[in-house]
Amino acid sequence: MNVLAIGAHFDDLELGCGGTLARHCRKGDKVIGFVATDSGFSNREGVWLRKNEAALQEAMTASKIIGYDLMLGEIPTFYLEYGEQIHCKLLKLIEENHIDLIYTHWVHDVHHDHRNLALATLHTARHVNRILMYRSNWYVSEKEFCENFFVDITETWAVKEKAIRAYQSEMERTQDAWLTYFKQEAVNNGLKIGTEYAEAFQVIKWTL
Repeated sequence: MNVLAIGAHFDDLELGCGGTLARHCRKGDKVIGFVATDSGFSNREGVWLRKNEAALQEAMTASKIIGYDLMLGEIPTFYLEYGEQIHCKLLKLIEENHIDLIYTHWVHDVHHDHRNLALATLHTARHVNRILMYRSNWYVSEKEFCENFFVDITETWAVKEKAIRAYQSEMERTQDAWLTYFKQEAVNNGLKIGTEYAEAFQVIKWTL
């Protein structure tokens, strides 16, 4: 199976579907992780909170831990718009790699980059038969995330956690808040399906 995981920023894939991607890699599936932006950002005073170079190095480490091939979109953070630039990048990946299954952001995510990338995915992947959406933050939206597809990641949780911890700069900046939240979420998802850890998705399309 040829799998494409689409994320706006370095660490989105690890947070939202890292355990599932690790399962695909263990099965021998071809897994591509496309990250659309350079992922660096600064505060209102212009002080860098996350530098592009550091984010890339951490992402390279995380992708190796999980086992996916990292592809870069190199769009500046917060400048990811729904339009031809991102459409062309996604279409090229989908068509050249004969993608069977796509993981992408939830289309109602409040983050500007996440939402626009999700919309672009739905447009460019309209001929792909399997599309699942994930969440990589906890921010409240105007819609509810309707989780209706679960993956048991009990055997790959340790891989997911190690990959998240590879983003050392973000772990230090947030005092491990992201890891704490997504571990608790994985436990809660696991309770719903009778496993120790699980990741939840919303189905856009699933064709047998």
